[in-house]
Amino acid sequence: MNSKKTLILTYYWPPAGGPGVQRWLKFVKYLPEFGIEPIVYCPENPNYPIIDESLVNEIPKNITILKQPIKEPYGLANLFSKGRSKKISSGVIPKAKKQSFIEKAMLYVRGNYFIPDARKNWIKPSVSFLSNYIEKYQIETIISTGPPHSLHLIGLQLKEQLGVKWLADFRDPWTTIGYHKALKLTDSSKTKHLNLESKVLNTADEIIVTSNHTKNEFQTKTKQPISVITNGYDSHNVRVEGKDEKFTLSHIGSLLSERNPTVLWEVLSELIQEIEGFSKAFKLQLIGVVSDDVLESINQNGLKDHVEVVGYVSHDDAIKFQMKSQLLLLIEINSVDTKAIIPGKVFEYLISETPILAIGPKDADVEQIIKSTNTGVYFNYNQKQELKSQILNYFEAYRNNELKVNGIGLQPYSRKALTEKLSKIISEK
Repeated sequence: MNSKKTLILTYYWPPAGGPGVQRWLKFVKYLPEFGIEPIVYCPENPNYPIIDESLVNEIPKNITILKQPIKEPYGLANLFSKGRSKKISSGVIPKAKKQSFIEKAMLYVRGNYFIPDARKNWIKPSVSFLSNYIEKYQIETIISTGPPHSLHLIGLQLKEQLGVKWLADFRDPWTTIGYHKALKLTDSSKTKHLNLESKVLNTADEIIVTSNHTKNEFQTKTKQPISVITNGYDSHNVRVEGKDEKFTLSHIGSLLSERNPTVLWEVLSELIQEIEGFSKAFKLQLIGVVSDDVLESINQNGLKDHVEVVGYVSHDDAIKFQMKSQLLLLIEINSVDTKAIIPGKVFEYLISETPILAIGPKDADVEQIIKSTNTGVYFNYNQKQELKSQILNYFEAYRNNELKVNGIGLQPYSRKALTEKLSKIISEK
């Protein structure tokens, strides 16, 4: 049986780090098992804010990878402030009242002169290169994945020029994503974003999203078919000798300025003062990029001596932290806009055999996943006493060596099962 050739347009590809790259790395790994031949198109010289060389080893040996040069503005921005440029490109945007003049200027320029994003200059050369490749090698389907949403504009132009089947994969929403509001957009720029989003949503043959909330949002903007394919977990060979001796609460991933659960810091501070043995046993471990605003809030609540900031680690090391920790923290911004966000790490949390303690907006998609899989508890920001009682229950279970979790219904979130779902969409006529 001949494999169906499918061209995947992605900005993030190893050695890029973070959950965004893993989604399509895993799809590419399993697609051949379902009769799909993936061909990856990515930049030759990207400016990735996070590097994880270990992911290079996961690239299948027998797939075709096409690369073309890209010109990005972050090199120029680095001339003015390398540190601030890297933080902003990583998504760490300071609160408005704490932004320096340079940071405000960078955000204004990024928001209004680079629409839809800083990779817009890659659209034209990519379309030129790929249109020839698609015709020469008789590519039947293309898939663009964003953000960055410039990749969708490449897909849009290829669809318009060649009539090829096009699937647009949205790992995050476009105009309703939280950081969109921080870009200091003019009314004209907001309109441009909305118009581009509408054109993509109404031209693609099918839209793929990672959450039901995003599907519901997009259904108000297009009549094109929309499928939900979440992120997922994959098998791994990582092993640890046992759990941490301390009562370790670990957060893995970025803690941005707005992702700052002061209610949690307050609860932990109170437990340190009120519960015998808690102070000696407790450790807060932050693995990933942490904003200064979050660290300041933690210190203000007297937790400085209990916190360990590890910084970004490789994917394998992140799994080790998940498996060794006593509790895994999942924190989302308290906003209606973040109900659709299901962080990629959630699915690895699910199989870590470590209880999840989640805090976020009410009725978020991730709340349903955690509850239905019996892998943890979810609280809203106004449930302080309930949160405090739950942490105390976990602490007592820890002291009795009974802190564990038994997940159920996890198989649908395996990368292979999710890829099978994707393959059926690709194969549809």
